[in-house]
Order: sequence, then structure tokens, then C-alpha cells
Amino acid sequence: MIDPRITKLADVLINYSTEMKPGEKVLIEAIDVPESIVCELIRLARVAGADPLVTIKNNQIKRSLLIHSTDEQLQAIADVESARMKQVQAYIGVRGSANITELSDVPDDRMKAYQKIWWRPVHGAIRVRETRWVVLRFPSPSMAQSAGMSTEAFEDFFFNVCTMDYSKMATAMKPLQQRMERAEKVKIIGPGTDLHFSVKDIPAVSCDGKLNIPDGEVFTAPVRDSVNGTVQFNTPTVYQGVRHENIKLTFKDGKIIEATGSDTVTLNKVLDADEGARHIGEFAIGFNPYVTKPMLDILFDEKIAGSFHFTPGAAYEDEADNGNRSQIHWDMVCRQDKANGGGEIWFDDELIRKDGIFATDDLKPLNPDQLKCN
Repeated sequence: MIDPRITKLADVLINYSTEMKPGEKVLIEAIDVPESIVCELIRLARVAGADPLVTIKNNQIKRSLLIHSTDEQLQAIADVESARMKQVQAYIGVRGSANITELSDVPDDRMKAYQKIWWRPVHGAIRVRETRWVVLRFPSPSMAQSAGMSTEAFEDFFFNVCTMDYSKMATAMKPLQQRMERAEKVKIIGPGTDLHFSVKDIPAVSCDGKLNIPDGEVFTAPVRDSVNGTVQFNTPTVYQGVRHENIKLTFKDGKIIEATGSDTVTLNKVLDADEGARHIGEFAIGFNPYVTKPMLDILFDEKIAGSFHFTPGAAYEDEADNGNRSQIHWDMVCRQDKANGGGEIWFDDELIRKDGIFATDDLKPLNPDQLKCN
């Protein structure tokens, strides 16, 4: 018997996130996840009149492919996947992992080749721009362990987060998007953080369950050369299979001039990937009321209630685009609730959030006490 929570999640993905319609095709890409979620996505896609295509992948196999790869091999894979992606109107990526550091020992040159030859042409150029898409992680004992929870408790948490009332969230976040688009100057202060930048004339984007599950953020990008000051991140992060903690970045005229953390050498190696990697491609404010602690999974951690994230690397082209281009896109998260030292976010000399709680009347519906379902 299918867990009814899986059916509810599949319904969100098919009928809310991708809004599948009769005659359309949806590519379901499943990586290290149970067959049950894939089967329910297939079933509900057909109920909606859509035609599902399915790809099953495995991270251990991906690791082997990348370690032993050649550029010609990666190009052949990219050509095949590009041709298929062009045939569908929607994409659902359901991703699990028995080991979040599975790709940590892939050589740097092979990881860069993967990003350049395979991932960006297929996903960056086609999936993101030409399909209705949504991606999510699926619960596993590995994720539960990263979150410091039992498997059962984590599954309850996961389904509460991922099947919340996203239409209610969509309404509540509109004033924040409008404020972000009107703003010129942003100031963020907190423990180890004194950061200033401009967002003038950069669009803002609301994320309400249409692209990521879970969701709950509004993002824009700083004017590329406007960032000055220092930011101290208090949330662990895993990037390219390596765990980092206590990352601190110092900026001058938009460029990261100093970067330290628990693995300073690897951190700077990533930031030296290309010229754009030392500039910021995204600034976002997170507010999912059910995500309250880090899990070492960025699709969850970037939505922590009371958080913001600042992202070295590529901006989202055709959305909140400040012109920064890079092979990397690394969301780094800072929690500003009282338990983590507090902090403030200001738009044009107006305090909009203090200690993780929105301060203005139009933004208070985004606070956890109002956004949670009764």
C-alpha cells in the first residue's frame, strides 16, 4: 500500500508545481529514491492526461562515470539528454542520497568538465529556460542523520514541509517581492556581519513551490560591483561533496577579497574556479515556517525561517540577473533568529526584519505564527 503522504506529495508536484495538462510530456528524473514515489508520479501524470518519461540514476554510478570520464564521453551524454529534454514540457527531479559526500573525491578537472559540458547545456540552457520544472530531495536515513533526527521523525518533518499550503505562501510573499524590487540599498548586520550592497533595478523572484520543493524564499541579486563589507555564515554547507562550516567572506567593490572557514583551502579553490566565482549572483530571504534547523541539504537550508542566503557564482539568467556568470552557484546560509545571535535586514534605511521576524505590517504574514497551517 502506498503511503498517503507520498500520494499527497506527488499530487503537489504534478498538479501544483508543474501543472501538467493533457497531451503534455513530463520527464521524471529519479536519483537514489524509492520506486513508490516514481510510480505515484507516473500514475498521477496519467490521471492528468500527461505522458511521463522516466530516467533512473544512481550517485555511485555517477561518481564512477565522472572519475573515469573524458570530455568526448560527457559530450555524448549531454547530447542524448539535451535531445530528450527538448521533447518535454515539464521536468520533475526527485533526488535522494545514501551518502551526501559521494562525489567528494571526483577530481576537480572532471567536476568542472561535468558542469561545463553536461550539466549546464542540459539543465541550465534547456531545462531551466524551456520547461516547467521542479526539483526536490526525497527523505533517507542519510538525510535524517545530517539533520540529527531519527528516520521516522525526519520523514514526518519532510512531508509537513513539502506539502504545506504553498498557495497561501504565494499570497503572503508578494509584498516582500514588491519591496525588494522597489529597494535600492540593502544593509545586513549581525554577529560577524556588516554588509552593504545595491539591488537597484534588479528584478525579484518569489519562490512558492513552483520550482523547488520545499520552497519559501524571495530572491534577487546585488548590483555586481556594489557589495562591500563582511558576512559570517553560521550554517554548515556541503558543496561538491565537501562539508564547510563558519565561512566568512569579505568584499570590496563586489569581489570576495578574503574567504576563510573550516576548510579554507578547498573554499578558495572553489572560489577560484573562474572570475565570476568571487562575485555574488543571488541574495535571498528565507521564511518556510517548517524549516527551522540546518540539514546539510541546500534545498531545505536556504528556506530556513529567519534566514538569508548570499551566493557566490552565477546569477539566474533571464530572472534576477546581475550579469554575473560562473561555473559555480553556492548558496551560503545565515540564520538570524535570536537563538543564533539575531541580526537585522534593512531596505533603504527601513528595518524590514529583526532577529528573524518580519517587522512591517505588510510582511508580518510571512512570520511563522501566521504562515503555518492551522
